[in-house]
Amino acid sequence: MNGTSHYNGLKTAILLGGMWGLLILIGYVLAQGTGSSVWLFVMPLIGVAQTVYAYWNSDKIAVRSMGAIEVSEAQYPQMYAIVRELSTSAGQPMPRLYVAPTVSPNAFATGRDPQHAAVCCTQGILQLLNDRELRGVLGHELSHVYNRDILTGSVAAGIAGVISSVSTMALWFGGGRDRRDGGNVVVVMLLALLAPMAAALTQFAISRTREFDADHDGAVLTHDPLALASALRKLETGVNAAPLAPSPKVEPVSAMMIANPFGSRVRNLFATHPPMDQRIARLERMAGY
Repeated sequence: MNGTSHYNGLKTAILLGGMWGLLILIGYVLAQGTGSSVWLFVMPLIGVAQTVYAYWNSDKIAVRSMGAIEVSEAQYPQMYAIVRELSTSAGQPMPRLYVAPTVSPNAFATGRDPQHAAVCCTQGILQLLNDRELRGVLGHELSHVYNRDILTGSVAAGIAGVISSVSTMALWFGGGRDRRDGGNVVVVMLLALLAPMAAALTQFAISRTREFDADHDGAVLTHDPLALASALRKLETGVNAAPLAPSPKVEPVSAMMIANPFGSRVRNLFATHPPMDQRIARLERMAGY
């Protein structure tokens, strides 16, 4: 279940490489502006440290942000049966299962690897979907785990966070020792203003690419692309009818969810999810439609 005809794995590698390049560029500009080469080493180290923290604690952060509770097989036998069947088919360990107490229909997977994975469904999605559609969604979420998308997302989020923080510092320094050099000041200011936007756009592009991959690989795992397509149609309507309110608590996990939890009425470059009609069209092509 690696890659697709759309070369999404290669796209992700290129996008992550671009983010690291932007991070190093900021370090270089700060080194030039302050007269200290320490920034060339500090920037990558901060990026690695933030990435490791987010990656290692991703499961705890995600389920806590949604108020989700771990559930037993006696409580949700059908959810357990589907995940056990798909995990066995993939030759992977059974993840922990959680349910979040919200009527907004959604699901996400988290965890640093298949041995430490968690899959969470909201009460809303369990009520909205039939068993076949739920199986399609759970196949999608397990594919995120098997494709190590939590690592990819953690790296992207960590680098983007560092770029934003250091860009603010660059604005404050304003060119450091070379303030008399108007050209240098302009470069620092432009980089400080544009770098966070570039990092955010790249992070969201990575998120959208990984969603396409999980759709494809989940459909391969379940052998039923039309089940996921049907689920996505229902989710688009269901989330728009009962969206989550944007908040600092929910936003870190929003990109992990199968559908944009804040609704999909507005499409823009900063969307974390591809348009539903594009995702559904790809799944229907997989089924030969």
